[in-house]
Amino acid sequence: MASRYGAGNTVSTQGDIYSYGILVLETVTGKRPTDKKFIQGLSLREYVELGLHGKMMDVVDTQLSLHLENELRTTDEYKVMIDCLVSLLRLGLYCSQEIPSNRMSTGDIIKELNAIKQTLLSPTSVMISSLLLLLLIGPASSDDDAAAAARTSTGGVAGDELALLSFKSSLLHQGGLSLASWNTSGHGQHCTWVGVVCGRRRRRRPHRVVKLLLRSSNLSGIISPSLGNLSFLRELDLSDNYLSGEIPPELSRLSRLQLLELSGNSIQGSIPAAIGACTKLTSLDLSHNQLRLYFDLSCNRLSGAIPSSLGQLSSSLLTMNLRQNNLSGMIPNSIWNLSSLRAFSVSENKLGGMIPTNAFKTLHLLEVIDMDTNRFHGKIPASVANASHLTRLQIDGNLFSGIITSGFGRLRNLTTLYLWRNLFQTREQEDWGFISDLTNCSKLQTLDLGENNLGGVLPNSFSNLSTSLSFLALDLNKITGSIPKDIGNLIGLQHLYLCNNNFRGSLPSSLGRLRNLGILVAYENNLSGSIPLAIGNLTELNILLLGTNKFSGWIPYTLSNLTNLLSLGLSTNNLSGPIPSELFNIQTLSIMINVSKNNLEGSIPQEIGHLKNLVEFHAESNRLSGKIPNTLGDCQLLRYLYLQNNLLSGSIPSALGQLKGLETLDLSSNNLSGQIPTSLADITMLHSLNLSFNSFMGEVPTIGAFADASGISIQGNAKLCGGIPDLHLPRCCPLLENRKHFPVLPISVSLVAALAILSSLYLLITWHKRTKKGAPSRTSMKGHPLVSYSQLVKATDGFAPTNLLGSGSFGSVYKGKLNIQDHVAVKVLKLENPKALKSFTAECEALRNMRHRNLVKIVTICSSIDNRGNDFKAIVYDFMPNGSLEDWIHPETNDQADQRHLNLHRRVTIHYLMLPVHWTIFTAMALNLLYTVMLNQAMCC
Repeated sequence: MASRYGAGNTVSTQGDIYSYGILVLETVTGKRPTDKKFIQGLSLREYVELGLHGKMMDVVDTQLSLHLENELRTTDEYKVMIDCLVSLLRLGLYCSQEIPSNRMSTGDIIKELNAIKQTLLSPTSVMISSLLLLLLIGPASSDDDAAAAARTSTGGVAGDELALLSFKSSLLHQGGLSLASWNTSGHGQHCTWVGVVCGRRRRRRPHRVVKLLLRSSNLSGIISPSLGNLSFLRELDLSDNYLSGEIPPELSRLSRLQLLELSGNSIQGSIPAAIGACTKLTSLDLSHNQLRLYFDLSCNRLSGAIPSSLGQLSSSLLTMNLRQNNLSGMIPNSIWNLSSLRAFSVSENKLGGMIPTNAFKTLHLLEVIDMDTNRFHGKIPASVANASHLTRLQIDGNLFSGIITSGFGRLRNLTTLYLWRNLFQTREQEDWGFISDLTNCSKLQTLDLGENNLGGVLPNSFSNLSTSLSFLALDLNKITGSIPKDIGNLIGLQHLYLCNNNFRGSLPSSLGRLRNLGILVAYENNLSGSIPLAIGNLTELNILLLGTNKFSGWIPYTLSNLTNLLSLGLSTNNLSGPIPSELFNIQTLSIMINVSKNNLEGSIPQEIGHLKNLVEFHAESNRLSGKIPNTLGDCQLLRYLYLQNNLLSGSIPSALGQLKGLETLDLSSNNLSGQIPTSLADITMLHSLNLSFNSFMGEVPTIGAFADASGISIQGNAKLCGGIPDLHLPRCCPLLENRKHFPVLPISVSLVAALAILSSLYLLITWHKRTKKGAPSRTSMKGHPLVSYSQLVKATDGFAPTNLLGSGSFGSVYKGKLNIQDHVAVKVLKLENPKALKSFTAECEALRNMRHRNLVKIVTICSSIDNRGNDFKAIVYDFMPNGSLEDWIHPETNDQADQRHLNLHRRVTIHYLMLPVHWTIFTAMALNLLYTVMLNQAMCC
């Protein structure tokens, strides 16, 4: 993947809104996200989205569906309840959008829930909500026929007959004798009507309409929405009639529909996007009508080839959107005849083949072409220049090759040109001629040529591109020569990607004129000389990556002017001199500082402690000397620290033990000495520790990171002893003085006395430890009672399986009784999971002083040791005798004696009350959890 798409990521604060949205969907559908219904790649969100495209009752619990049909007596009552269910499902979808910025805000969620509550409290719906007991929302049947039977329990065969009669009544002219037979009634009589085909009697559903074939029947009028109630319909042919009006979106309910023929009529309007829900549709013909505006079947699961009949849809069609499907084959030639098209999108499919040379000859009105992420090959047809209104051409992620066509200069409205991730090439200087053409595109804002086979020297015409250009990418090519010296003319640039090429020479000083530049990525080239002082003028810069080049000289002090910098990469160059202390005054530096593999000298500045949010620091393979600064312990979010292959001396500062989120520490190949501080063993996240080839001495700890030999390296330290057996170190023994210099008798007496004293002390200490094991240390929170391990053992009957309420990856929850009256729930942490301790710490910090009526009250915590001497940590909550929301949404299927009921009003109220709880917890825990957020960037320094 191109490096730029991994740069500049920010930590999302919308995760709690996402989980809240999933919970809303779960309570309405009665299905967990892990339900077996979703094992074939269908997610809970996609399942609900399909329901909202015409099959809404399919995604609601079957018992609820039956209840609505049996208990709600009026159309108004039914409509109110359906509207409320639809609103709840949409709320869940909006909150669980994949892109965090697209999710609803807390304020908007509260407004929407208020609106739903008001609807439920209206005079009509008060009666409804009192009737609507959502019996236990259990697993819905996955059998399509059973679901259909539930939906039509009050209709069925009679419902099919009513739907046909409703269709007949909507016609102005009923075809003379064609529909004359449509007047008999009785069970199954409609199956004898002209054009009606029912299922065979021996099948499960006799008398259900499976085909309606009325081609050339002289019908006029509109297509009745009631046809959407023929839930077993597989074929609908109304072609070559005189029908008008619009295509009813209710047809999207026909989940079994395989053939839809409506050609040769006078149908107007747009094609409903909901038709995409008819996933079994294999034949669609809407040609020779008066359809216009939009044809949108995007984001479905359509497969196979694009029907050539789509090229006959309408002479007024403005948009054709087939993106994000599984379509294959070539684009039919008939599509290129839709001269009214203004937007054409087939992105993210499996389409292939070559684009015809004259494909765009008649598409003069085309404004948007999106054909990215497919398998097209060949050259860009020169006829694309005929689309003079074109604003966006996006063909990245294909196999296009050859020389990039010229003629772009005629596209005066072009703003976006995505050609990256193809096989385009340039060999001679004239192959870059398309850049000169693009200088005529004064509105150009985005030009992406990355990940191709472009070579040779950049023409100076690059500096003459539009000043509106904000995004320029040339990365992952084979470009040589120098960067155009007047590139600073592109004053609108915000993103510049030049990495992974063969650029030579120095960085042009004109770069300093790009005052809007936010990202400058030029690593892995052959750039040389000093880094220009003018870089300090780029005060909007967030990402600066210049690693793996041949830069020399000192790191410019002007970098301290980059007060918005998040990540700095200068590794693998020939830089010398000290690390500027001013660099560590940039408070925004948080993602990474990488100055490794240079010739830097001097000490690590004490000012590094100012960067409290720094996650990654690389200074390995330099000539740094002096001591490791104690202030490194102030970098509270530091996770990766690399200082190996330097000349550092002194001892490891114990302050490093304050870096509770540290995962990797490499201090190997230095001149460090002294003992290994025991504080390092307290860093529970530390899983990679390299202290090899120094002069450490004394005992190696045996806990924490030191308990796993595969995660530590200590070779090359001859004076170390102890540690776990897998390290194969000598035992630590006290050194005796040489007996030749002292009389033997006094020494012997002294040794006997000393041994006696030590033996007494040993017995005292052993007794004290055993006493402590009997009454282990307890940790409490202010205002909460103390509780010991032994008390919890007694309260839960030794954590008996009969008291187990549930178990997860971080812990198990037991029911207990601390005294005669108080029942509690005890959450015992599984400390063998490294993340469990982090969860325990974060939860304690977040909940210890928090109060909310909808939060389970925390009684106390226990941090002690068990009877085996192992760490023991538990959180004690008030016990909920009525069970959890999980129990009410997903009850045991065999639990018939204790049926629980939640009406729709109560469910909406639960969502309303839970929202501030979610947000309160998220806000309180955010700072505790921030240091664990993955900020790995897809970039190389």
